[in-house]
Amino acid sequence: MSVVLALDTSTPAVTAGIVRRADVSVLAERVTLDARAHAERLTPNVVAALADAGLAMSDLDAVVVGCGPGPFTGLRAGMATAAAYGHALGIPVHGVCSLDAIGVCTTGEVLVVTDARRREVYWARYRDGFRIDGPGVSVPADVDPGAAGAVAGSTEHAALFGLPHRGPIHPTPAGLVAAVPDWSLRPPPLVALYLRRPDAKPMAARE
Repeated sequence: MSVVLALDTSTPAVTAGIVRRADVSVLAERVTLDARAHAERLTPNVVAALADAGLAMSDLDAVVVGCGPGPFTGLRAGMATAAAYGHALGIPVHGVCSLDAIGVCTTGEVLVVTDARRREVYWARYRDGFRIDGPGVSVPADVDPGAAGAVAGSTEHAALFGLPHRGPIHPTPAGLVAAVPDWSLRPPPLVALYLRRPDAKPMAARE
């Protein structure tokens, strides 16, 4: 049985799940909603999910982590944790687009949006679980929903598009595992998908 640890910190949800890869069944998951506690809550959620599944760290065969788009601090916590587990256990770490982990769980044409702050949203469009446009970051008025019949992701922002909400609110452990395009390939290094530059700049850049 191939067991995957699935992590995501791209939204206010601090997500850790244990997933059986063969049938993408979730053996256990722990989710804490706290946008300010990604670093503090992620490892306790991992430990708790493993305990719920009756497994140990040594039972893990791979890690998958959402690489955004999302806030810099949140993504850094999740990706650094995933990389540390992979290095310590000698197992592969697969990075996926966090919006894909939501979109892959939908059917039909769907717009996925998450909160990008600054009155903007991260977005991508999907058709039957496959991304057909995006990802991008824009004010909601500049996002073209295309033929989408529903919005997944942030319920707060779904109302801005005049469409019903359907599908996951946050990236799920099953969605993260399902979003890996090819498990047979050696995963490339993790790269965060910020989509915009961080607010903080080195002194030399400001001068």
